[in-house]
Amino acid sequence: MRKELSQSILITLVFLTCGMVLLEFELIGFGFSFFTFLPFIIGYVLGQGRLRKFSLYGFAFTLIIFLILLILGGLEGMVCVLMALILIFAMFLAGYILMRVMSYFFPKEDDENLIKSTALPLILFVFSGLIENHFYAHDKEIISVKTEMTLPYTAVEVYESIKSVDTLIATKSFLMKLDLPIPNKCILEKEEVGGLRTCYFSQGTITEKITELEKGKVLRMDVIDYQLTGRKWLGFKEAIYYFDNIGQDSSKITRITTYTSELKPRFYWEPLERMGITQEHDYVFENLRNDLMKKYGR
Repeated sequence: MRKELSQSILITLVFLTCGMVLLEFELIGFGFSFFTFLPFIIGYVLGQGRLRKFSLYGFAFTLIIFLILLILGGLEGMVCVLMALILIFAMFLAGYILMRVMSYFFPKEDDENLIKSTALPLILFVFSGLIENHFYAHDKEIISVKTEMTLPYTAVEVYESIKSVDTLIATKSFLMKLDLPIPNKCILEKEEVGGLRTCYFSQGTITEKITELEKGKVLRMDVIDYQLTGRKWLGFKEAIYYFDNIGQDSSKITRITTYTSELKPRFYWEPLERMGITQEHDYVFENLRNDLMKKYGR
């Protein structure tokens, strides 16, 4: 039991460390190889052991400790880790179950040296990561997330309240309570094309440069710099506010955030990314509504 547990911990640690080192030196990306193939082959390898349930314990223990160290080291945030954890465990179980099924139909003697049997899978992971990175290193998805809100204020009144915000206070979503970056304030340096607007978050800053400005109609900005903890896989491109009058004393504000992401598979990551950005929008909009009520009293 102790041997099996220690072997599974060592194997998991070797694979995870290898993956993180390759990521750090940008030899592989945040793609299929890292999020799907790596946990799959760990599960496949550990499915060979005599005391297989202890392999599961060893994998779970090592992975959790590894991810905690990433969080404490500021390399990734809690939200990102939790989202990745679901996918990683699913792929690990897929590899583990496949090995168990194969062992059932094609029985063979248990491998006396489990560690030696990891060499080929480890090599396959490294090569798959290198090949994927070579062909898809610059293949980033560009996604736009739009949120709208109707308010009983004119477009100019809404514009004046959102262009620069001293303090943002609103209800924090579940993800924000974990560690999704929380907007604190946005400062507009110059109200003109070319002017800078800096937004301060709980975990860094985003600096925007105005590319189009028409008071009460549009505020379009390119993101020229962003410093957020972790999230090397995420990039911000553009932030836009549209303002449309509805009747004489109401208006609709539309916020569009355009970002890039390296994470794959996209069918898993994109809905989660959209959810996070939408919650950021909702937080800003709730604060905007509160500010307008305080300022205009209606």
